[in-house]
Amino acid sequence: MTNPYANTATARLIADRIRDLSHKKTQAEIASEAGFGNAKMMTFLKNGRNKVPLDRVPSLAKALEVDPAYLMRLALDQAVGATATKAITEIFGTPATENERGWLAELRDASDNTDPRLTARSRATLRGIFGK
Repeated sequence: MTNPYANTATARLIADRIRDLSHKKTQAEIASEAGFGNAKMMTFLKNGRNKVPLDRVPSLAKALEVDPAYLMRLALDQAVGATATKAITEIFGTPATENERGWLAELRDASDNTDPRLTARSRATLRGIFGK
């Protein structure tokens, strides 16, 4: 059996979160919390055999203790590919995580809601924060 989604960010996130949560809940408990009737589904998702069903993103995000907007972005890309995901986000906008909304609120507060343009200098400063 092949694993066509093995190298996706979605599969890596799921595998990492299952590992990180193993001290407090089993993979079967995560599957149950996400609404999957079969615990093997988590193995299929983390190994990339199956893609994440988009309708399960909210419950799966809760079970994995990740932001649902972040998981939706990854799952959408996995489900329809980068080109279709780009078209969808151009039309509907990019789902923002709670952390990203915090950054945006701080940016608005720091700029006194002046709608600052992203300049080369501000981009370099921001990237410097993340060591890039």
